[in-house]
Amino acid sequence: MNKPKFETPDMTQKNIDKISQLFPNCITESRDETGNLKKAVNFELLQQMLSDDIADKDEAYEFTWVGKNAAIVEANKPIRKTLRPCKEESVNWDKTENLYIEGDNLEVLKLLQESYLGKVKMIYIDPPYNTGNDFIYRDDFAVTADEYAEESGQLDDEGNRLFKNTDSNGRFHSAWCSMIHSRLMLARNLLSDDGVIFISIDDNEVQNLRKLCDEVFGETNFFTQIIIQSNKRGQTYKQISKTHEYLLIYTKNEDTDFNELEKDGDTNDLNMIDNIGSFNIRELRNRNPKFGRFNRPGLFYPIYLNPNSIDKDGFSPVSLISNDIFSVEVYPLNSEGGESCWRWGRDKFNQNVDQKTLLSNVVAKQKGNGGYNIYEKYRKTTYKAKTIWDEVDVITEKGTMELGELDLAKYFPFPKPISLVKKSLYLGTNENDIILDFFSGSATTAHAVMQLNAEDGGKRKFIMVQLPEITDEKSEAFKAGYKNICEIGKERIRRAGKKIKEENPLTTQDLDIGFRVLKVDDSNMKDVYYAASEYEQGKLDGLESNIKEDRNDLDLLFGCLLDWGLPLSLPYTSETIGKFTVHTYNNGDLVACFNEDISEDVIKQIARKKPLRAVFRDSSFSNSASKINVFEIFKMISPETSVKVI
Repeated sequence: MNKPKFETPDMTQKNIDKISQLFPNCITESRDETGNLKKAVNFELLQQMLSDDIADKDEAYEFTWVGKNAAIVEANKPIRKTLRPCKEESVNWDKTENLYIEGDNLEVLKLLQESYLGKVKMIYIDPPYNTGNDFIYRDDFAVTADEYAEESGQLDDEGNRLFKNTDSNGRFHSAWCSMIHSRLMLARNLLSDDGVIFISIDDNEVQNLRKLCDEVFGETNFFTQIIIQSNKRGQTYKQISKTHEYLLIYTKNEDTDFNELEKDGDTNDLNMIDNIGSFNIRELRNRNPKFGRFNRPGLFYPIYLNPNSIDKDGFSPVSLISNDIFSVEVYPLNSEGGESCWRWGRDKFNQNVDQKTLLSNVVAKQKGNGGYNIYEKYRKTTYKAKTIWDEVDVITEKGTMELGELDLAKYFPFPKPISLVKKSLYLGTNENDIILDFFSGSATTAHAVMQLNAEDGGKRKFIMVQLPEITDEKSEAFKAGYKNICEIGKERIRRAGKKIKEENPLTTQDLDIGFRVLKVDDSNMKDVYYAASEYEQGKLDGLESNIKEDRNDLDLLFGCLLDWGLPLSLPYTSETIGKFTVHTYNNGDLVACFNEDISEDVIKQIARKKPLRAVFRDSSFSNSASKINVFEIFKMISPETSVKVI
């Protein structure tokens, strides 16, 4: 019988499994805390396998700090948590593909490891800058729980400890490095192979962050460090006015491509060729040796030109017609010098050539060896981003003004401007990508995603993650009814989405301005589900269910999505079959029924749907025989379905 685990993956064991595939001779056994055998790594042998000479432990080039090893362990450690849906705080719950997740982002990143592994195209984060007054998340890397509780002395509404990293704390840099390191380790797993991460930071930790990212993402995957002019007037900084921050960019793989930025103005009229230098040219031939007349016959034909008509820039008009004027034939050659083909067929070629005036969007240019290449002309409509961003729209003050347009400026200080994030999105994403921000704050990233989608018709999806930090009772936010930062972020998304649609009613009819709210909570399962051996038989007999009493069908459904690694933003339906409620997720990726004493007829109807996965709760069956019968029914009707009982 298949039984879901309802805990996040043990990343340590996953990493050991990967090592065992590459270096099976480096795998050994050790005993865990309960005395059971488990796989382990012989690190001395692994080190020898990776080097001709053993590195001196005391003189290796590395970046380290107090608590680093504990941070690595913390990132890999599994947790028994879940995400509980909150429909009443969501917008367009049934149709939206966006997510807003409340909770400690370390726990959220662990919970997303299977559902979004390798699926996130871009991450943007604006983490705490470690100025001495920022809240650092409640990780316990180098002290005992009692010491930590005594040191922090602050709790949120859920009883989660918040640790304030002040200048007086001896672990000032170490605590910050540990906090961000574990999160970056998990975040990297979520990035797609062509994924990219943008991180806003200032002088306090930029050097440490560079070293951390070099270690987590690889030094060769460092893309650039952009200087952001965040303040036009400057802030007092010793004897120099400080006006900038930084944006670090790292990729998952070093061959990741970035988009160019669009130029303003009309760039579509290709017939204005008074100044050939104002145009770009692109070869019309296909250089790939795999293509030619033998498999692309419609793209192989001669193009004629008159060598006497070459202008001062080396260009000549062309035609498909051979006569006394156009006397030289040009055929396409591949990169190896052999016969190739053109990228355009004859019809498209003729559409781009005016044979009466010889004014065309296609030209020939003489090569050094006396031959000719054929090019299409186009006006350059994009440009490469520079490493200094000093536009007015990226200064921090602009972000405050944008919140002011939503009547939220006094509730959240120093928000990032929309243009800063939107520019990053333009560089790093395409129209259907997923964007993650796990320090979402006022939800600028969500606002930027919706704004860019409205402008270019994209279908980008966002995942916002934010710890529900309590607002100060003396703050304007608290007085206005915003008890934590998440409430401000969610309200910003609601107002921003409405404003974008009102300003662009014709082009935003299909714009997704909704979001599903999910909140981190303890597992849906009682402790006996994980450790039945620790309970006496008498206590077990008194437990009617291993599911907590306050959990509903939707809680259980989304818990199963996490356990099976399914995305959390897909559509689902609920229907009544007989007297039982049946949930179908994404047209059959998963079908679930959590009612008690489900009839055999309903089981058969569910099986006939032939879902990829089916799940029931233990109390859905009156006895062991009926539970076993469920598996037999699926074997007979839908043998490809994976069935689990919780």
